[in-house]
Amino acid sequence: MGDNGVKQTRRQFLSACAIGTAGMALGTGVPAQMEQKKCTIERIELFPVRFPTVMRFKFLESPKGATGRASVMIKVTADDGTVGWGESIPSQRWSYETLESAVSTLDHYLIPVLIGMDPFDLDAIHAAMNREIGPGFSTGAPITKAGIDFALHDLIGKSLGRNLAELWDRTTPETLTLSWTLNPVTLDEVEPLIEKGQAQGFRHFNVKVGPDPEFDIEMCRIVKRLVPDGFLWGDANGGYDLETALAVAPKYADIGMDVFEQPIRANQLTGYQALKRQGALPIIMDEGVVSPEDLNTFIALGCCDGVAMKPCRCGGLVSARTQIEILQDRGLLFLGSGLTEPDISLAASIILYGAYDLKSPAALNGPQFLGTSVLSNPFKPVDGAIRIPKGPGLGIQVDESAVMTLVKQSKATV
Repeated sequence: MGDNGVKQTRRQFLSACAIGTAGMALGTGVPAQMEQKKCTIERIELFPVRFPTVMRFKFLESPKGATGRASVMIKVTADDGTVGWGESIPSQRWSYETLESAVSTLDHYLIPVLIGMDPFDLDAIHAAMNREIGPGFSTGAPITKAGIDFALHDLIGKSLGRNLAELWDRTTPETLTLSWTLNPVTLDEVEPLIEKGQAQGFRHFNVKVGPDPEFDIEMCRIVKRLVPDGFLWGDANGGYDLETALAVAPKYADIGMDVFEQPIRANQLTGYQALKRQGALPIIMDEGVVSPEDLNTFIALGCCDGVAMKPCRCGGLVSARTQIEILQDRGLLFLGSGLTEPDISLAASIILYGAYDLKSPAALNGPQFLGTSVLSNPFKPVDGAIRIPKGPGLGIQVDESAVMTLVKQSKATV
């Protein structure tokens, strides 16, 4: 490994450390020169729901069939009346976090320690959450904690009348280009699914591959034949063993795949080293990268060419921003992804990716698979792109009557 894998700039060193001193722009998300209002967290309310789905997605299924998209919407109210909305989006087939575990973790452990704290002090907030729910290999219950992080970013922005991007001293374009997700059961479904995306203006496609290489290779051939100029993003979600991943990577490269995400399970680090050394395709990590410390370790070990970012996977925007800056400083790939996010989590991801100048189409497929919204102005992709919210905080207006309707509907379907 060359010097790039060993030497760090001061910024990279700080990024690798535990999130630092309160008041720094990196930690709090609030520029030091911007006046911060004095308030405390007075109330945190939870709204557990399941968003209905309109298309099949394998991560939103159970032995009983389609489950809907689990979500715990979180309303944080400060003692001055300012409100911020966040969202935890557990996915039991993608991680160990479930709707039930998110609710119990928030209700019994996180909320009691957060009441009375300063919502502007995100360093202290994350320290308190990490003290109550300790780590495993990495940050414990990051998807659950992300919901609090999003809500406080929204509250801070609304309190100051600034969009998140402005808090970070950044700007965003008007729209963000998206890719369309393909996870067919049979090869006969591939072409109709592509046509469905193209009818909505999508020109780029991410495909779920693994564990059947013959099926996957033929699927990718069909995609590339029908969409020769689109960005083709292969994501195995750890579905291959190392031998199979090494065998298919050159074949995917010959077909024209652009990146190969999470070929093998997240804990197979020597396997990632072998895939990166092979060099057939850029190797992108996802599930295993939760904290900045994780990312710096995987980079130093030569495990990846980049990361598919998910703020919801990382414990929120504080960690996600740090990781993006590490990747950009190192000249590595930063891709924008998600966990089939509903409205609130989706807004956080859209702003983050726009603010950090995402170069490739974002795999944010909530609008593709989910059938309802709780926003006054729902996100609706147009010509394969989605608008970036510009208002204060997350730039969205939650319709609380729609939230309560969805809560009641979700209880009726359990």
